[in-house]
Amino acid sequence: MSESAKQRVQAIGNHLAANKAIPPVIKTAGDSNGPRVTGKVVIITGANSVLGIGRASAHQFAQNGAKAVYICDYDDSNLEEHKREIETLYSSANVHTRQFDAADEKAISEVVKDALDRYGRLDVFFANAGILGPHTKFSDVEADEFMETMRVNALGPFLAAKYAAPAMQKTSAEKPKSSGSIIMTASVAGLRSNAGGTPYSASKAAVVSMAQTIAYQLVGTNIRVNALCPGLIETAMTAPVFDSARARGTEGKIGQLNPLRRGGHADEIARVALFLGSDESSYVNAQAWAVDGGLSSGHPYVPGKIA
Repeated sequence: MSESAKQRVQAIGNHLAANKAIPPVIKTAGDSNGPRVTGKVVIITGANSVLGIGRASAHQFAQNGAKAVYICDYDDSNLEEHKREIETLYSSANVHTRQFDAADEKAISEVVKDALDRYGRLDVFFANAGILGPHTKFSDVEADEFMETMRVNALGPFLAAKYAAPAMQKTSAEKPKSSGSIIMTASVAGLRSNAGGTPYSASKAAVVSMAQTIAYQLVGTNIRVNALCPGLIETAMTAPVFDSARARGTEGKIGQLNPLRRGGHADEIARVALFLGSDESSYVNAQAWAVDGGLSSGHPYVPGKIA
């Protein structure tokens, strides 16, 4: 130990000795430098994409001590490979795959029931599944196209909350108190205009409103509901944007309207989902968390043209 380090330790010791009456800090979660969701049971929808937020989040939850992670998607072409990868990397996690439509009420009910039957608890439901929908002028959108976007993007998270909330209130010797975290993927398009088509933006605004409204209807249950609002993130949904920019040699212009001047990565969203699913966010509730490089914090402008 260096002399300066010794002096610092001595100073801390002297301070503690002189202030014995100071009460300890009340800790609401475990150490931040260790596993953050130890023993928790997690369900994630929209987890099939290799580039997706769902897959990245499954890795984060498994790496941080989750007892079980359910990875679910309408397209199950990659789920078994994801399962093998995660269980190889993080052997303490049990990974279950499920193929279903995230807006299928029966399927949502069954996956929640399976978690309770197997583990006796549910701690986190990350309702992440979504579709882009038609990206045309609103007057060219058909009614059924609009409603399909609303069905997947808004009804899906609603059903997740409907069935997850009662399951999270189940108690046992292992989980003596009602608690849980419901995370809904919204978007900056649900916060501000010009970030998506009308059906997509409307559906994501609905998700933000649902998270806030349901959180209040769960008053006293210790179950938190938050909306996660990504900006431009490289996923399967946005891959055409990134691929086209690379082909034109204009990749550097992606994300130029946010202060960080870049697009985001799925892992950057996944780490926020992990925080929201952990006890470290125990006082974070009914919020719309923008993870967008700062895009939604300001008005649109032309870079370099601010007076």
